[in-house]
Amino acid sequence: MKENEKDKVSEIEGNKEQEEKKDSMMREVLGTIAYAAIICLIVFVILRYVGQRTVVNGDSMDPTLANGQNLIMDKLTYHLSEPSRFDIIIFPGPEEGGEHPYFIKRIIGLPGETVQIYDGEVYIDGEELEEDIYGITDYIENGGIAEEPFTLEEDEYFCLGDNRPVSYDSRFEEVGPVHRSEIIGKVWIRIWPLTKFGSVD
Repeated sequence: MKENEKDKVSEIEGNKEQEEKKDSMMREVLGTIAYAAIICLIVFVILRYVGQRTVVNGDSMDPTLANGQNLIMDKLTYHLSEPSRFDIIIFPGPEEGGEHPYFIKRIIGLPGETVQIYDGEVYIDGEELEEDIYGITDYIENGGIAEEPFTLEEDEYFCLGDNRPVSYDSRFEEVGPVHRSEIIGKVWIRIWPLTKFGSVD
């Protein structure tokens, strides 16, 4: 083979290698873009339909939740099942300055039940509710609308904050029972601070 023909063959092979490298790089770039797009889509779906980050504002859920802690709210569960007693839920509170701040409270009374706060304790259908399972020891001085037996409608939930002396909750007429349609989601996990990371009960 002549020298110039060898050069041409070598040049063609070199061009092929460059093209293959370009194609390989392009595939990698497109693969990375597709991967990033899929991740973004998954995050969007999770935040839009499954979970949402929220921040605790105030001390009404002490000692379970502290001011400034970051939570992930589960918005999917209640599309598949009904809320349960002791679930910690998020719902819009009474209007303040043209807005409805989110409230974080614990479900105490279920639809159709009769709630009463008597002598500092919560009673459901006439029986004292055991609440020490999640650290509630505060004597309830203000029973509010539940000082007398209060029967919930078929779509209503009676919710209290864990820090009973300071919590603004269903005991107050402005808040009252929470309707099923008002429940935005259930508190799922605490993501901040990292030392407290984990599920919330």
